[in-house]
Amino acid sequence: MATPWWASARFWRFAAAGITGGMAVVLVALTIDTLADIRAGGRKVPAYTVINHRIAYRFDESLNRQVPVVGPVAPLFGEKRSPEEARALVNRGKRIIQGRNCMNCHTLLGNGAYYAPDLTKSWLDPAWGSPQAREAMMVAFLQDPVAYGRGYGSERRMPDLGISESEARAIVAFLKWMAAIDTNGFPAHFPAMQQGGD
Repeated sequence: MATPWWASARFWRFAAAGITGGMAVVLVALTIDTLADIRAGGRKVPAYTVINHRIAYRFDESLNRQVPVVGPVAPLFGEKRSPEEARALVNRGKRIIQGRNCMNCHTLLGNGAYYAPDLTKSWLDPAWGSPQAREAMMVAFLQDPVAYGRGYGSERRMPDLGISESEARAIVAFLKWMAAIDTNGFPAHFPAMQQGGD
């Protein structure tokens, strides 16, 4: 008895190759479509100059999640930066975070380890006290996490990574920029710091 065409090895080889090729085309198309959303200055990821503004979160009823809100001018460390300066500072902070392997303990945008807090919205963490003290507290903590760290009931502590003041400022710039990224509500139930007008 002859094997039906739909049960032959040749048919399934061609079917597998066709489906794989078709899905590769779909993946390329989705990647190209997404690039506009994930580039700095795109719909979901703000331009680097967002560090010159106040960042807040508000609940969007139609989306049923928190969304970032870019507010009035509030320059980081009191210095308004040009697009080139902002990009250089944010990218320097990103490189320092990568170079110090911060993701070995922390998560950024959901990627990394779960030993230490997620840093995605750390700029807005109420633990920094107030918007006025936040920048100085973040820099001081990054430079001396042993003296300024809080364990919130656990024995976990950030080690002293020998971060200089200029490196700490760059890290804070990166964290402020990252807090303005629309992450579709991640991390959920984050209690953002209240700022004037929120």
